Amino acid sequence: MRELFDKALGAYLGFAIGDALGATVEFMRPREIALHHGVHREIVGGGWLKLARGQVTDDTTMSLALGAALLQGGSPALCGLVRGDDSLVRSIGHAYVQWFKAKPVDCGNTCRRGIQRLLHDGTLEGPFNPGDGGNGALMRNLPSVLATLGNDAAFARLSIAQAHLTHHHPLCDAATLGLGRLLGLLLAGADRAAARLWAAQWVHDNPAFGFTPYRGRATAYVVDTVQTVLHYWTLHDDFEAAVVATVNQGDDADTTGALVGMLAGARCGAARLPQRWLHRLQPDTVQAITNQTSGLLALAQGLPLANPV
Repeated sequence: MRELFDKALGAYLGFAIGDALGATVEFMRPREIALHHGVHREIVGGGWLKLARGQVTDDTTMSLALGAALLQGGSPALCGLVRGDDSLVRSIGHAYVQWFKAKPVDCGNTCRRGIQRLLHDGTLEGPFNPGDGGNGALMRNLPSVLATLGNDAAFARLSIAQAHLTHHHPLCDAATLGLGRLLGLLLAGADRAAARLWAAQWVHDNPAFGFTPYRGRATAYVVDTVQTVLHYWTLHDDFEAAVVATVNQGDDADTTGALVGMLAGARCGAARLPQRWLHRLQPDTVQAITNQTSGLLALAQGLPLANPV
Protein backbone atom coordinates (compact mmCIF):
# COMPACT_ATOMS: atom_id res chain seq x y z
CA MET A 1 0.00 0.00 0.00
CA ARG A 2 2.89 2.36 0.73
CA GLU A 3 4.32 1.87 -2.75
CA LEU A 4 0.92 2.47 -4.34
CA PHE A 5 0.45 5.66 -2.35
CA ASP A 6 3.90 6.88 -3.44
CA LYS A 7 3.07 6.24 -7.09
CA ALA A 8 -0.39 7.82 -6.84
CA LEU A 9 0.93 10.86 -5.01
CA GLY A 10 3.75 11.10 -7.56
CA ALA A 11 1.15 11.17 -10.32
CA TYR A 12 -0.99 13.87 -8.68
CA LEU A 13 1.91 16.08 -7.57
CA GLY A 14 3.64 15.49 -10.91
CA PHE A 15 0.46 16.69 -12.58
CA ALA A 16 0.49 19.91 -10.55
CA ILE A 17 4.21 20.45 -11.20
CA GLY A 18 3.70 20.13 -14.95
CA ASP A 19 0.73 22.50 -14.75
CA ALA A 20 2.63 25.18 -12.82
CA LEU A 21 5.75 24.87 -14.98
CA GLY A 22 3.88 24.87 -18.28
CA ALA A 23 1.57 27.77 -17.46
CA THR A 24 4.43 30.24 -17.82
CA VAL A 25 4.83 29.41 -21.52
CA GLU A 26 1.24 28.56 -22.43
CA PHE A 27 0.29 29.78 -25.93
CA MET A 28 3.91 30.49 -26.82
CA ARG A 29 5.66 28.81 -29.73
CA PRO A 30 8.97 26.95 -29.23
CA ARG A 31 10.96 29.76 -30.88
CA GLU A 32 9.34 32.35 -28.61
CA ILE A 33 10.14 30.26 -25.57
CA ALA A 34 13.76 29.88 -26.64
CA LEU A 35 14.02 33.62 -27.24
CA HIS A 36 12.55 34.63 -23.89
CA HIS A 37 13.62 31.78 -21.60
CA GLY A 38 16.28 29.72 -23.35
CA VAL A 39 15.14 26.34 -22.03
CA HIS A 40 12.25 26.95 -19.65
CA ARG A 41 12.84 24.72 -16.64
CA GLU A 42 11.90 26.60 -13.47
CA ILE A 43 8.54 27.30 -11.80
CA VAL A 44 8.42 31.10 -11.82
CA GLY A 45 4.77 32.01 -12.46
CA GLY A 46 3.89 34.81 -14.84
CA GLY A 47 2.76 33.91 -18.34
CA TRP A 48 -0.38 35.27 -19.95
CA LEU A 49 -2.34 34.51 -16.76
CA LYS A 50 0.18 36.48 -14.63
CA LEU A 51 0.31 33.69 -12.07
CA ALA A 52 2.11 33.84 -8.75
CA ARG A 53 5.13 31.56 -8.46
CA GLY A 54 3.94 28.01 -7.81
CA GLN A 55 0.31 28.75 -8.68
CA VAL A 56 -1.58 26.13 -10.68
CA THR A 57 -4.29 26.59 -13.30
CA ASP A 58 -7.66 25.08 -14.11
CA ASP A 59 -6.07 21.70 -14.84
CA THR A 60 -5.27 21.13 -11.17
CA THR A 61 -8.13 23.08 -9.61
CA MET A 62 -10.78 21.27 -11.69
CA SER A 63 -9.16 17.96 -10.76
CA LEU A 64 -9.38 18.93 -7.09
CA ALA A 65 -13.04 19.88 -7.56
CA LEU A 66 -13.75 16.45 -9.06
CA GLY A 67 -11.81 14.71 -6.30
CA ALA A 68 -13.71 16.60 -3.60
CA ALA A 69 -17.06 15.58 -5.12
CA LEU A 70 -15.99 11.94 -5.26
CA LEU A 71 -14.89 11.95 -1.63
CA GLN A 72 -18.09 13.61 -0.54
CA GLY A 73 -20.18 10.98 -2.35
CA GLY A 74 -18.10 8.05 -1.15
CA SER A 75 -18.34 4.38 -2.15
CA PRO A 76 -22.17 4.24 -2.08
CA ALA A 77 -22.40 7.01 -4.69
CA LEU A 78 -19.81 5.34 -6.92
CA CYS A 79 -21.59 1.99 -6.70
CA GLY A 80 -24.85 3.76 -7.48
CA LEU A 81 -23.29 5.35 -10.55
CA VAL A 82 -22.34 1.95 -11.94
CA ARG A 83 -25.95 0.83 -11.42
CA GLY A 84 -27.24 3.87 -13.34
CA ASP A 85 -27.95 6.34 -10.55
CA ASP A 86 -26.93 9.84 -11.67
CA SER A 87 -26.74 11.39 -8.17
CA LEU A 88 -22.95 11.39 -8.16
CA VAL A 89 -22.78 12.93 -11.63
CA ARG A 90 -25.08 15.69 -10.45
CA SER A 91 -22.81 16.29 -7.44
CA ILE A 92 -19.78 16.49 -9.73
CA GLY A 93 -21.62 18.95 -11.94
CA HIS A 94 -22.42 21.04 -8.87
CA ALA A 95 -18.73 20.97 -7.91
CA TYR A 96 -17.78 22.26 -11.37
CA VAL A 97 -20.40 25.01 -11.08
CA GLN A 98 -19.04 26.07 -7.69
CA TRP A 99 -15.53 26.00 -9.09
CA PHE A 100 -16.64 28.26 -11.94
CA LYS A 101 -18.47 30.67 -9.63
CA ALA A 102 -15.30 31.05 -7.56
CA LYS A 103 -13.71 32.77 -10.59
CA PRO A 104 -10.79 30.45 -11.40
CA VAL A 105 -7.74 31.93 -13.09
CA ASP A 106 -8.76 30.30 -16.36
CA CYS A 107 -11.57 28.25 -17.88
CA GLY A 108 -11.56 26.74 -21.36
CA ASN A 109 -14.37 27.65 -23.73
CA THR A 110 -15.88 24.16 -23.88
CA CYS A 111 -15.79 23.79 -20.11
CA ARG A 112 -17.44 27.20 -19.81
CA ARG A 113 -20.21 26.28 -22.25
CA GLY A 114 -20.90 23.01 -20.44
CA ILE A 115 -20.99 24.60 -17.02
CA GLN A 116 -23.28 27.37 -18.25
CA ARG A 117 -25.59 24.71 -19.69
CA LEU A 118 -25.65 23.04 -16.30
CA LEU A 119 -26.52 26.34 -14.68
CA HIS A 120 -29.28 27.15 -17.14
CA ASP A 121 -31.09 23.85 -17.61
CA GLY A 122 -29.51 21.33 -15.25
CA THR A 123 -28.80 18.71 -17.93
CA LEU A 124 -25.90 16.39 -17.19
CA GLU A 125 -24.93 15.84 -20.81
CA GLY A 126 -25.17 17.93 -23.93
CA PRO A 127 -25.63 16.50 -27.43
CA PHE A 128 -22.62 15.48 -29.50
CA ASN A 129 -20.83 18.60 -30.65
CA PRO A 130 -18.03 18.48 -33.25
CA GLY A 131 -16.55 21.52 -31.51
CA ASP A 132 -16.15 19.66 -28.21
CA GLY A 133 -12.85 18.03 -29.18
CA GLY A 134 -10.78 19.89 -26.61
CA ASN A 135 -8.74 18.40 -23.76
CA GLY A 136 -10.73 19.75 -20.80
CA ALA A 137 -12.39 16.46 -19.82
CA LEU A 138 -9.13 14.54 -20.18
CA MET A 139 -7.08 17.00 -18.17
CA ARG A 140 -9.15 16.70 -14.96
CA ASN A 141 -9.80 12.95 -14.86
CA LEU A 142 -6.93 11.84 -12.61
CA PRO A 143 -9.14 11.57 -9.46
CA SER A 144 -11.46 9.19 -11.35
CA VAL A 145 -8.53 6.81 -11.86
CA LEU A 146 -7.54 6.87 -8.18
CA ALA A 147 -11.11 6.50 -6.90
CA THR A 148 -11.86 3.42 -9.04
CA LEU A 149 -8.47 1.70 -9.13
CA GLY A 150 -8.98 -2.00 -9.82
CA ASN A 151 -12.57 -1.60 -11.01
CA ASP A 152 -12.65 -0.90 -14.74
CA ALA A 153 -16.43 -0.76 -15.00
CA ALA A 154 -16.60 1.97 -12.37
CA PHE A 155 -13.64 3.78 -13.96
CA ALA A 156 -15.23 3.82 -17.42
CA ARG A 157 -18.67 4.88 -16.19
CA LEU A 158 -17.27 7.65 -14.00
CA SER A 159 -14.79 8.94 -16.57
CA ILE A 160 -17.36 9.23 -19.36
CA ALA A 161 -20.00 10.71 -17.06
CA GLN A 162 -17.73 13.45 -15.76
CA ALA A 163 -16.43 14.12 -19.28
CA HIS A 164 -19.90 14.51 -20.79
CA LEU A 165 -20.79 17.20 -18.29
CA THR A 166 -18.81 19.53 -20.56
CA HIS A 167 -17.41 17.55 -23.51
CA HIS A 168 -19.37 15.16 -25.74
CA HIS A 169 -17.07 13.92 -28.45
CA PRO A 170 -15.81 10.39 -29.24
CA LEU A 171 -12.17 11.49 -29.41
CA CYS A 172 -12.47 13.04 -25.96
CA ASP A 173 -14.02 9.84 -24.66
CA ALA A 174 -11.25 7.71 -26.16
CA ALA A 175 -8.47 9.95 -24.84
CA THR A 176 -9.95 10.17 -21.34
CA LEU A 177 -10.30 6.40 -21.10
CA GLY A 178 -6.96 5.68 -22.77
CA LEU A 179 -4.71 7.88 -20.64
CA GLY A 180 -6.69 6.90 -17.55
CA ARG A 181 -6.08 3.21 -18.20
CA LEU A 182 -2.41 3.87 -18.92
CA LEU A 183 -2.14 5.65 -15.57
CA GLY A 184 -3.88 2.72 -13.88
CA LEU A 185 -1.37 0.34 -15.45
CA LEU A 186 1.54 2.39 -14.11
CA LEU A 187 0.01 2.57 -10.65
CA ALA A 188 -0.38 -1.22 -10.72
CA GLY A 189 3.40 -1.49 -11.14
CA ALA A 190 3.86 -2.00 -14.89
CA ASP A 191 7.45 -1.41 -15.97
CA ARG A 192 8.42 0.96 -18.76
CA ALA A 193 8.47 -1.73 -21.45
CA ALA A 194 5.02 -3.06 -20.55
CA ALA A 195 3.52 0.43 -20.37
CA ARG A 196 4.99 1.42 -23.74
CA LEU A 197 3.71 -1.80 -25.28
CA TRP A 198 0.23 -1.05 -23.94
CA ALA A 199 0.39 2.51 -25.32
CA ALA A 200 1.47 1.20 -28.72
CA GLN A 201 -1.45 -1.22 -28.83
CA TRP A 202 -3.87 1.52 -27.74
CA VAL A 203 -2.65 3.80 -30.53
CA HIS A 204 -3.04 0.92 -32.99
CA ASP A 205 -6.64 0.56 -31.84
CA ASN A 206 -7.16 4.35 -31.86
CA PRO A 207 -5.14 5.49 -34.89
CA ALA A 208 -6.22 9.13 -34.68
CA PHE A 209 -3.75 9.47 -31.80
CA GLY A 210 -0.74 8.06 -33.65
CA PHE A 211 2.30 10.11 -32.64
CA THR A 212 5.08 8.64 -34.80
CA PRO A 213 6.32 10.69 -36.52
CA TYR A 214 5.45 13.47 -34.09
CA ARG A 215 3.82 16.40 -35.87
CA GLY A 216 4.91 19.03 -33.35
CA ARG A 217 1.44 20.31 -32.49
CA ALA A 218 0.63 20.73 -28.81
CA THR A 219 -2.68 22.60 -28.95
CA ALA A 220 -5.75 22.04 -26.78
CA TYR A 221 -7.30 19.84 -29.47
CA VAL A 222 -7.40 16.50 -27.70
CA VAL A 223 -5.59 14.66 -30.52
CA ASP A 224 -2.69 17.14 -30.48
CA THR A 225 -2.55 16.95 -26.69
CA VAL A 226 -2.42 13.15 -26.52
CA GLN A 227 0.14 12.92 -29.32
CA THR A 228 2.39 15.40 -27.51
CA VAL A 229 2.00 13.64 -24.16
CA LEU A 230 2.74 10.18 -25.52
CA HIS A 231 5.64 11.43 -27.66
CA TYR A 232 7.53 13.02 -24.79
CA TRP A 233 6.54 10.44 -22.19
CA THR A 234 7.87 7.59 -24.34
CA LEU A 235 10.95 9.58 -25.36
CA HIS A 236 12.26 10.34 -21.86
CA ASP A 237 12.76 8.01 -18.89
CA ASP A 238 13.51 10.84 -16.46
CA PHE A 239 10.66 12.85 -14.92
CA GLU A 240 12.34 16.23 -15.25
CA ALA A 241 13.53 15.63 -18.79
CA ALA A 242 10.05 14.56 -19.92
CA VAL A 243 8.26 17.55 -18.37
CA VAL A 244 10.82 20.13 -19.52
CA ALA A 245 10.78 18.84 -23.09
CA THR A 246 6.98 18.87 -23.12
CA VAL A 247 6.40 22.39 -21.84
CA ASN A 248 9.06 23.80 -24.17
CA GLN A 249 6.85 22.66 -27.04
CA GLY A 250 4.57 25.50 -25.95
CA ASP A 251 0.92 25.89 -27.03
CA ASP A 252 -1.29 24.31 -24.33
CA ALA A 253 1.78 23.74 -22.20
CA ASP A 254 0.05 23.68 -18.82
CA THR A 255 -2.14 20.75 -19.85
CA THR A 256 0.46 18.78 -21.81
CA GLY A 257 2.96 19.39 -19.00
CA ALA A 258 0.44 18.27 -16.39
CA LEU A 259 -0.44 15.05 -18.21
CA VAL A 260 3.18 14.11 -18.88
CA GLY A 261 3.93 14.94 -15.23
CA MET A 262 1.09 12.63 -14.20
CA LEU A 263 2.40 9.66 -16.18
CA ALA A 264 6.06 10.28 -15.39
CA GLY A 265 5.20 10.92 -11.73
CA ALA A 266 3.38 7.60 -11.47
CA ARG A 267 6.44 5.92 -12.91
CA CYS A 268 8.94 7.49 -10.50
CA GLY A 269 6.80 8.07 -7.39
CA ALA A 270 6.52 11.11 -5.15
CA ALA A 271 9.76 10.40 -3.32
CA ARG A 272 11.75 10.89 -6.53
CA LEU A 273 10.09 14.06 -7.79
CA PRO A 274 12.47 17.06 -8.10
CA GLN A 275 12.44 18.69 -4.68
CA ARG A 276 13.06 22.21 -5.98
CA TRP A 277 9.83 21.99 -7.99
CA LEU A 278 7.84 20.52 -5.12
CA HIS A 279 9.00 23.33 -2.87
CA ARG A 280 7.87 25.91 -5.44
CA LEU A 281 4.28 24.64 -5.49
CA GLN A 282 1.98 26.56 -3.19
CA PRO A 283 1.71 24.67 0.13
CA ASP A 284 -2.10 24.56 0.15
CA THR A 285 -2.05 22.86 -3.26
CA VAL A 286 0.41 20.21 -2.04
CA GLN A 287 -1.67 19.61 1.08
CA ALA A 288 -4.94 19.32 -0.83
CA ILE A 289 -3.38 16.86 -3.30
CA THR A 290 -1.85 14.76 -0.53
CA ASN A 291 -5.13 14.57 1.37
CA GLN A 292 -7.11 13.71 -1.76
CA THR A 293 -4.70 11.01 -2.86
CA SER A 294 -5.07 9.21 0.45
CA GLY A 295 -8.83 9.58 0.47
CA LEU A 296 -9.36 8.52 -3.15
CA LEU A 297 -7.25 5.38 -2.77
CA ALA A 298 -9.25 4.49 0.33
CA LEU A 299 -12.42 5.03 -1.69
CA ALA A 300 -11.20 2.60 -4.33
CA GLN A 301 -10.55 -0.04 -1.66
CA GLY A 302 -14.20 0.20 -0.61
CA LEU A 303 -15.51 -0.70 -4.08
CA PRO A 304 -16.48 -4.27 -4.98
CA LEU A 305 -13.59 -6.13 -6.57
CA ALA A 306 -13.47 -6.30 -10.36
CA ASN A 307 -10.98 -7.16 -13.04
CA PRO A 308 -7.90 -4.92 -12.79
CA VAL A 309 -7.05 -2.44 -15.51
